[in-house]
Amino acid sequence: MSNSKILERQQLRSCVEQWRRAGERIVLANGNFDLLHVGHVRYLRGAKALGGKLVVAVNSDESVRALKGEGRPIMPEQERSEIVAALADVDAVVVFPELDARGLIREIRPDIQAKGTDYTADSVPERDAVAEYGGQVAIVGDPKDHSTSEIIRLRLSPRRP
Repeated sequence: MSNSKILERQQLRSCVEQWRRAGERIVLANGNFDLLHVGHVRYLRGAKALGGKLVVAVNSDESVRALKGEGRPIMPEQERSEIVAALADVDAVVVFPELDARGLIREIRPDIQAKGTDYTADSVPERDAVAEYGGQVAIVGDPKDHSTSEIIRLRLSPRRP
């Protein structure tokens, strides 16, 4: 991957350390980002608005398949990462193979983990890992009216006259 925003985990750890030394806040957003849609853009814009450097963790192809089922992802992780990295609000992208972001959270210890409005502060799966070091969870983005699964379902269902 030639995009300089797309990093391996070790590169990301180094980058985060440099940003911290420069006094930057670190915000982490994560997700599948399969068939990028306006809900994703609004989620990432909301995460960036929290201030600081925005790191986006993209689920690997294997983890998307485990979470969403056969036939997913629609787009391979390299392409999903490249599209996310192309967004101006995004400072770094990393692909992660786990089913949730706890491992990455423990590695980079973001000041804020941003999650979309399909979660509440109490339902964020990784909130325990964020709380371990005193980080915070923020819910950002617009109401959850957009989903890749729903787009696929609507496109594949028979058209009504």
